[in-house]
Amino acid sequence: MSNWNKIGKPIVVLCAICLIITGALAATNSVTDPIIQENTRRAQDAARQELIPDAASFEKVDGVDVENVSDVYQADTGAYVITCSGKGYGGDVVVMVAIGQDGTISKIKVTEQAETKGVGSKVVTVPDGQAFWDQFNGKPAAQALVLGKAGSGSDIDAVSGATISSRAITNAVNAAINAFNAIP
Repeated sequence: MSNWNKIGKPIVVLCAICLIITGALAATNSVTDPIIQENTRRAQDAARQELIPDAASFEKVDGVDVENVSDVYQADTGAYVITCSGKGYGGDVVVMVAIGQDGTISKIKVTEQAETKGVGSKVVTVPDGQAFWDQFNGKPAAQALVLGKAGSGSDIDAVSGATISSRAITNAVNAAINAFNAIP
């Protein structure tokens, strides 16, 4: 048996297979990526509308560069919706924070998360996390909020057994507060 049959031919066949598969993946990505992007945009628009239901439109605010903040939108009502994230146990927890014209947090919503079911989900999913989310409502967006144990006098009470997820949401909201205070 020649070296071509033992070494060369298998290498050429494997390279050809890799090229074909790479081309197929690239073609699939080019078809599905715009659809995924559009679905993500629609979901984000719906979440912003849910946070500020009386707004007719939202306009992206540029010039806000704060760590863990992906975008800032201003509603035609003057309120802001800030998308931010915090590091949770299962990965990033993405939170949208609505801050009214008066500078207070009106509502938050977790839009993406990968926290442990039954543990972290106590604070990142509806209806389990709603009571935790409601703690942020009405808080001033003037300075960072402090997370602590229930009864410790902190701004936000962590959920027992879901401290990392509680911290992730609080850190995300604090990033939104920093972004709100950095809006030109």
